Amino acid sequence: MKPLPAEAEEFLGALRSERGLALNTVSAYRRDLGDYFAFRERTGAGADVSRFAEDLANRGLARSTRARKLAAVRGFHRFLVVEGMADEDPTILVDVPRQARSLPKALAVEQVIRLLEAPDPATALGRRDRAILEFLYGTGARVSEAATVTLPDLDLESSTVIVTGKGSKQRLIPLGSHARRAIIDYLPVRLELLSERERSDALFVNARGSALTRQGLWEIVKRNGLRAGIAPGSLSPHVLRHSAATHMVEGGADLRSVQEMLGHASISTTQVYTRVSPDHLHEVYVMAHPRAR
Repeated sequence: MKPLPAEAEEFLGALRSERGLALNTVSAYRRDLGDYFAFRERTGAGADVSRFAEDLANRGLARSTRARKLAAVRGFHRFLVVEGMADEDPTILVDVPRQARSLPKALAVEQVIRLLEAPDPATALGRRDRAILEFLYGTGARVSEAATVTLPDLDLESSTVIVTGKGSKQRLIPLGSHARRAIIDYLPVRLELLSERERSDALFVNARGSALTRQGLWEIVKRNGLRAGIAPGSLSPHVLRHSAATHMVEGGADLRSVQEMLGHASISTTQVYTRVSPDHLHEVYVMAHPRAR
């Protein structure tokens, strides 16, 4: 397979670092995008995704296969728009065969607590790692948003932080007491880590004093997940975001508030968190239904 364009490689890198997808899954995306770019080169169709969809159907591919390939192409083009590399998404009017929407993976509260307690607070990097984990879980921020938070974005007095999400849209998120305390404990460490050559204003920095990348944050989550006894395939920054949202909804938060906190453009995206576990559904039923007891 021919090498993919640089922007496609950046998209695949984001899948790995931000969404924490397994290498095999990213490889599948790579093959599907390779198919797409090979079609474009062979036919001169450019970004005419509708012609690619017709080609897939003409090949007699299964509905699920076509859906997967077109989903990869749609994700790629949406990424270009969000990252400012393209002005339009050519997949908007393309009909992608629908597949069942899976429930986002979420950790149990007990697992999250083990994860948050995994870093060693006696070490500088341990305090940094705890601040990162408390921030990700406490705010439900995307890993890309955490990577771009700066000190001026942080207001410890009001316990809030400004994050910059998709499409450069900013939103104000409250900081819980645990996240606030972990960040306060980390800030002296951050000063020690800052290099003289690069005085970064990034909130989270690496051992060399430079701003942590999405991949660096993902590695911190994975490393501490292993310490907490959580299987690597069950944990990523995206799973931690899902866990924060799920636990808020199960704790009684209204969907509009969760939507605002997560930065979802549509409430339909947030509604997936209403599909709670059967045990929780039973608890709510017993508590709320007049004929349940």
